[in-house]
Amino acid sequence: MSFTNLIRFEDKDGRVRYGDILEANLDHIVGSEVQVLEGDPIGDFASELADTGIYDEQVLPPVETVPIILCIGLNYLEHAQEAGLQVPPNPVLFIKPPDCLAGPYEDIEVPSHAGMMDYEGELCFIIKQDAKNITYEEAPNFILGYTAGNDVSSRLWQRPPRAGGQYCYAKGFDKFAPIGPTLRHAAKTDLTSLVLQTRVNGEQRQYASFSSMIFNSYKILAHLSKGCTVRKGTVVMTGTPRGIAGRMPLTPWLQDGDIVEVKISQIGAISNRMVMH
Repeated sequence: MSFTNLIRFEDKDGRVRYGDILEANLDHIVGSEVQVLEGDPIGDFASELADTGIYDEQVLPPVETVPIILCIGLNYLEHAQEAGLQVPPNPVLFIKPPDCLAGPYEDIEVPSHAGMMDYEGELCFIIKQDAKNITYEEAPNFILGYTAGNDVSSRLWQRPPRAGGQYCYAKGFDKFAPIGPTLRHAAKTDLTSLVLQTRVNGEQRQYASFSSMIFNSYKILAHLSKGCTVRKGTVVMTGTPRGIAGRMPLTPWLQDGDIVEVKISQIGAISNRMVMH
């Protein structure tokens, strides 16, 4: 059974289920009617709908767990320019561990030692089968769908001298990768027609078309699979456009209670409150 906009949710009885939600409901997903699907999106769904007329109560990440989250840096020319860095000849990779995964509306708890907090609105995709040494032309067969994400980052731990040039710790705290709210089927997605917007407390900080990406999703996946097995269920975050707090005047770092919204057309918006400890 195919889907267009997949959500993973709890119904009123507390059961975790998958469903296809109408695109018309993407601006008000919670409480919307869902066509329920039986099965596993990483495997396959049953050929028939299990139920209709079911309403979601709590929207969860599109997948329950991930083997790893692979992240791409400097994938927009203007972001590389604002960071004062050269455009790389190949996708720049860093990782987030599985416990970074968070839901589209969860609070993000920030450890007390993680300062200079920043957002990075990103397009993400999820792998539906193991991929190794695949070509650019083969890559579309391995992508299940696309979703929105926020690569939450502590610049305090990303910048020298603390980091030693490494990004993973700064971006690897629990719940630092909220994704959702829907997973848009790859075969039904035209990325050239989609745009990303990131807002902090309603103020727009980022706006970009995916046609301006340096490396598209197929190039990214083909590169990541060279000599490495990219496991099914892996989330790939494809990079952020210009407009991060760390490169804005007066560096408006995220504060306790700030709400970060990342919205992608035809996918919907995640909205997460920062809770500082």
